Amino acid sequence: MAKPKKSLTAVERRAEELDTIAAVLPLERRDELAELLTDHDVETLRHLVNQGMGDNTLRALTSDLAYLEAWGLAATGRSLPWPAPEALLLKFVAHHLWDPQRRETDADHGMAKDVDESLRRQGFLKSVGPHAPATVRRRLANWSTLTKWRGLDGAFASPALKSAIRLAIRAVPRQRGRKSAKAVTGDILAKLLATCATDSLRDLRDRAILMVAFASGGRRRSEIAGLRREQLTVEPPIPVEGGSPLPSLAIHLGRTKTSSGEEDDIVYLTGRPVDALNAWMVAAKIDSGSVFRAIGRWGTVSRRAIDPQSVNAILKQRAEMAGLEPGEFSAHGLRSGYLTEAAIRNISLLEAMEQSRHRSVQQASSYYNSATRRSGRAARML
Repeated sequence: MAKPKKSLTAVERRAEELDTIAAVLPLERRDELAELLTDHDVETLRHLVNQGMGDNTLRALTSDLAYLEAWGLAATGRSLPWPAPEALLLKFVAHHLWDPQRRETDADHGMAKDVDESLRRQGFLKSVGPHAPATVRRRLANWSTLTKWRGLDGAFASPALKSAIRLAIRAVPRQRGRKSAKAVTGDILAKLLATCATDSLRDLRDRAILMVAFASGGRRRSEIAGLRREQLTVEPPIPVEGGSPLPSLAIHLGRTKTSSGEEDDIVYLTGRPVDALNAWMVAAKIDSGSVFRAIGRWGTVSRRAIDPQSVNAILKQRAEMAGLEPGEFSAHGLRSGYLTEAAIRNISLLEAMEQSRHRSVQQASSYYNSATRRSGRAARML
């Protein structure tokens, strides 16, 4: 006689349901998330997967949802209410945007000690001090998005909340830091590439990663790590007067951070980056699947793609090998460096944006203009 099937607890059931979307949403902290998230939270995530939301956006939403639930439990003793009342949103702002100087004389200012300790025990808080305003705004925006996906309205547009954020930021001014302290412009890229001079698999791969990421418009590290052979199509060679034609490839990006699901963003590679990419794919025998893969200790090429963080680690390692300060660079420096180099070479902003796929002129010009502002005539009027 078959044994009766053991009924699952709510936490075990949520853990199994999270497993069903793990292919799209890798969850290293599955068991912890199953305890933090409610049944409605998990159902919302499953719904977003079925709606085709981008993987990176979904990971960011899940990360922020887990933080919000952990904070809500620590601060109120209950899971988040949906929709969140205005008072809870104001409490969130007060707990995350506070004045360190006032905290020295008022122990109740900012996040309560027991809430802080609870979040640190769970690994949600690591740094000391108030949150960056951008982080608070992002979490509130994702909180609002998740509320709307539940078919509810929240108080996220209330004048009181907007005023609280504005006043809190004004009270504690912070210097905005760049994602990468230094842009990887053409001269710096040349130094990085000089460290990839041999025909070893690792040098061939890293050279291709750096050249493709830069030349394709400063691609995001997730786009480079996730690049597949099926996204590449050979284009007719580019004629060069008095020289040999240049090889050309198209990269079909599909849906990106700034495009809709119906769009197929395309960027192009021409010349040396194509040669570097082909050299890597031939040496690693890659004719399908992930283009940039992990290399084992004994030089074996894995079938597994590198993760986005590896792109960052490779750039920093090459910077150190080139005698540069690795802490001054990150993968985002390739993106800002592409637009900075375009300005240096007098390539028009709109032409550069066609390749970088920036949608916002304001955002793109912040990198583009920085190349000439410091030494330009406007800064040297005296």
